Amino acid sequence: MSTHVRKPGWFTVNVLNRLVAWLTRRGVSVWGSRVLAVRGRKSGQWRTTPVNLLTVDGERYLVAPRGHVQWTQNMRAAGGGELRLGKNVEVFTAAEVADDDKPPLLRAYLKRWKAEVGVFFNGVGPASSDDELRRIAPDHPVFRITVRS
Repeated sequence: MSTHVRKPGWFTVNVLNRLVAWLTRRGVSVWGSRVLAVRGRKSGQWRTTPVNLLTVDGERYLVAPRGHVQWTQNMRAAGGGELRLGKNVEVFTAAEVADDDKPPLLRAYLKRWKAEVGVFFNGVGPASSDDELRRIAPDHPVFRITVRS
């Protein structure tokens, strides 16, 4: 498994993420944003972070553009979490997508959010070949989420 991680800078952590999370908690989705809540794998405490929710062919996915970050490790341990938008909370289970199945999902993610996250994909974009997308797939965890009813 890849250990690729691109840590966010001060401005992202202290300004952008807080602004997007603040808006999302108040019910304003910024280009599909949600607040992801996942139980910490060691502490058991709820951990939150803003994420972009991707929908492809009626299925919903969370993509980690920065790599194998804390929320991805917590998601693997917890097997699911909550997506929050305002007062709406969706409890879900998560299944990690295999690297060979990621290219169309990464392409769709980059089509939608390349301006925001493209720098984390090392020059690979929505017009890149499947081979190029497959090459970077191990560095970007993708989870298919299923909302519990």
